Amino acid sequence: QVRLVESGGGSVQPGESLRLSCAASGFNFRDIAMSWYRQRPGKEREWIAGISPTGEDVGYADSVKGRFTISRDNVNNRLDLQLSRLKPEDTAMYYCKVRNVVDFWGQGTQVTVSS
Repeated sequence: QVRLVESGGGSVQPGESLRLSCAASGFNFRDIAMSWYRQRPGKEREWIAGISPTGEDVGYADSVKGRFTISRDNVNNRLDLQLSRLKPEDTAMYYCKVRNVVDFWGQGTQVTVSS
């Protein structure tokens, strides 16, 4: 079955960086676009980045453009998100998502940005 497992979250200070990963299994990872979402406290879950199956095409929400970088490793079935120049407003639970007939989500990884 489809399984997504996020990792790499943590507590950092403003301006610091983190690298999130999502280990995928149970589907043809290299054939499907992938996305990262986040849910900030008291807010709805929001899309923040997406990547095409080959990794050639990427897209970002305006709130993270220029600071976050999405990438994928189709050999190891892994999706990554590099978070740079973090701000307190980036504090959220971060999720990877795949649409394989229906949407599948991981359990999320918490990122906390605070001084």
